Amino acid sequence: MSIASPDPAPLLTSQPVVLASGSATRRTMLENAGLDLVIDVPNVDESEIKEAFRAEGLPVEAVAEALAELKASRVSRRHGLLYTVAADQMLECDGEWFDKPTNREEARETLRKLSGKPHQLISCAVVMRNGERLWHHIDRAKLMVRSLSDDFIEAYLDQIGEAAYSSVGAYQLEGLGAQLFVSVQGDHFTILGMPLLPFLQFLRLNKVLRT
Repeated sequence: MSIASPDPAPLLTSQPVVLASGSATRRTMLENAGLDLVIDVPNVDESEIKEAFRAEGLPVEAVAEALAELKASRVSRRHGLLYTVAADQMLECDGEWFDKPTNREEARETLRKLSGKPHQLISCAVVMRNGERLWHHIDRAKLMVRSLSDDFIEAYLDQIGEAAYSSVGAYQLEGLGAQLFVSVQGDHFTILGMPLLPFLQFLRLNKVLRT
């Protein structure tokens, strides 16, 4: 007589969520939270939008929100009634907006500018469905970088390699980048690039996640 297998554990999510991003960090964050993802990377010229907003004197939060909304809008109509989420993160220090470094020289310059100073990370997430914006959330974190010697910066860049080019501050707080800081104020997920907990609450309220 065969023994019946136990029923599989019920899933916590009722449908996939579309992630409009090529960020490995955001993908890992959402997958670790139990979401079933469809990855659809939008084609967005972020530099053009940042320059336009900077010329108009708009706040850094407006840039993060506009970029997240644009990314979501480029993708959401392709996926019907599935929820599409996009996120963007900005780094501001002494009134300057920072971009992801594209080479070692730019990463070195970023670290020198952040050395010994506080900066803030602004993360925004936007949700759309079939081209309609439904929700957004902006969060901020404040980080204080210790004074970094040139020798440390060079050794750090040697060790971290091309990972320095994958984040706006040339660091990953969850890894070797922790050595850069003396204090961190703010939500861990916001620092990683997305206000995750408010987004999960949105999904629960809309019956995508079990309550």
